[in-house]
Amino acid sequence: MGNEPMTDDLDDGMSRRRLLGRCAGWAGAGALYTMTGGVASSISLDAALAAPKRAGGARPFTFLQISDTHIGFDKAANPNARGTAIEAVEKIKALADKPDLIIHTGDITHLSTDAQFDDAAQILSGLGAPVFYVPGEHDFLDEGQGKAFLARYGKGAHGTGWYSFDHDGVHFVALNNVANLKPGGMAHLGEEQLAWLKSDLAGQASSTPIVVFGHIPLWTVYEAWGWGTDDSAQALALLRRFGSVTVLNGHIHQVIQKVEGNVSFHSARSTAYPQPAPGAAPSPGPLKVPAEQLPSMLGIRTARFVRGGEPIALIDQAFA
Repeated sequence: MGNEPMTDDLDDGMSRRRLLGRCAGWAGAGALYTMTGGVASSISLDAALAAPKRAGGARPFTFLQISDTHIGFDKAANPNARGTAIEAVEKIKALADKPDLIIHTGDITHLSTDAQFDDAAQILSGLGAPVFYVPGEHDFLDEGQGKAFLARYGKGAHGTGWYSFDHDGVHFVALNNVANLKPGGMAHLGEEQLAWLKSDLAGQASSTPIVVFGHIPLWTVYEAWGWGTDDSAQALALLRRFGSVTVLNGHIHQVIQKVEGNVSFHSARSTAYPQPAPGAAPSPGPLKVPAEQLPSMLGIRTARFVRGGEPIALIDQAFA
């Protein structure tokens, strides 16, 4: 089992041993899908907020993905990105079936300042569950090339912040593909991280479900905008032998999904601001939309997994 970073967000006092021994979960919204015995059932978000936990039977392992909070952003696309991050936290706290752990897929801050990291930590500490982080390029803007991020979230991680952990039979792999961006913004994993990934996966059975999370997509969404990882093929080759692989990312601030063999790729909404669809604008960047439209373009993601059931099912929830 790989190392996980110790975070300031373990505010429920769980030890590492207790965390990895419990059932996990993803919080999200819209509709929640539970896979039990190969049969999918769904309930509305309102019903999920009111529903008690099921007594007996296999408990779904549930975890949440949040991404691109961009604490410190205050431009026209969303003058109150701090407020919408707080709204995301409140939505998660309102869920009756609480997530046991949360994944943040990067761009925690907008400019990597200590004040922005401190503010983000204060906001996200209200989630009531441990948070596992990977950096976005906006978290690596300081002169120390990620020093501020690694000081907070890199304890126990390898290199520039990659690590893995196991939870209830699922192997989670956290990657950093923003430390060495290529011209045009294409992400890069690098030989050291790929060698670590090969070693990390070597001890896992092919039947083990794998969840990989990083900031920039591991598949090329739109090369002209740098929305991809130039050496992702080497990482994906290492994942081909596994029966179920889920790859999660942020960065592009919209839901785009792709399935390629045993690997499903999922890009997530931001809680801060939308970006244009690939090629729909001269360049990527904050997209200003009518104020009433903005909530429908921001959101969080939930998924549930039942041991012995179907692969992880992901549900995306917009704020409106």
